[in-house]
Amino acid sequence: MTLRLESLSITLAGRVLAKLDLSVAGGEVLTIMGPSGCGKSTVLAALIGALPRAFRMRGQIWLDGVNVTQTPTHARRMGILFQNDILFPHMSVAGNLGFGLPKHLPDRAGLIDTALVEAGLPGMGARDPATLSGGQRARVALMRSLLSAPRALLLDEPFSSLDSDMRASMRRFVFDRARARGLPVILVTHDHDDARAAAGPVVTVMGQPVKDERPRL
Repeated sequence: MTLRLESLSITLAGRVLAKLDLSVAGGEVLTIMGPSGCGKSTVLAALIGALPRAFRMRGQIWLDGVNVTQTPTHARRMGILFQNDILFPHMSVAGNLGFGLPKHLPDRAGLIDTALVEAGLPGMGARDPATLSGGQRARVALMRSLLSAPRALLLDEPFSSLDSDMRASMRRFVFDRARARGLPVILVTHDHDDARAAAGPVVTVMGQPVKDERPRL
């Protein structure tokens, strides 16, 4: 799978926030860096088809050879993780994991159990998400996204709310699982340690045309 951004530009009131013309291969993590408010998260909103009305986008988004520029958000099959895990408080851990799975899927329960094991939470499906640690909740959020079988994974500063030790562990957890599934990944961050751990190409957004900082870190 490959995610291709073809002459993609995002503007606000005529001011260019980002210009991107690049490809992200399956298993590769591309990092978009820049200070807060420069437009990094806006790029991800454009990729999932949720760009706020005040912004304008030109160019095309290709995913696995298909032009998804005009495809509705729910049909693009792009998983996204945010700084906050956004687990549903009225659902159990298993309920959260199964949220994106069809209700009558024959092996639905088995898939959820496998995800619990992979997240290091075997037998904890009945737990209230509020009883989990921050790292555990983050792992549940990732596995919930992966269970929906995305074709790409977008990461909007998902490690920034974790302490330093947990952050390093969570980076490995996320990147290893995305690579094992061959997903193209775009990480938005202002943390250079995140970019180093991603071990992929880096571009910098400064609220103006993107500066490409390849080769790799």
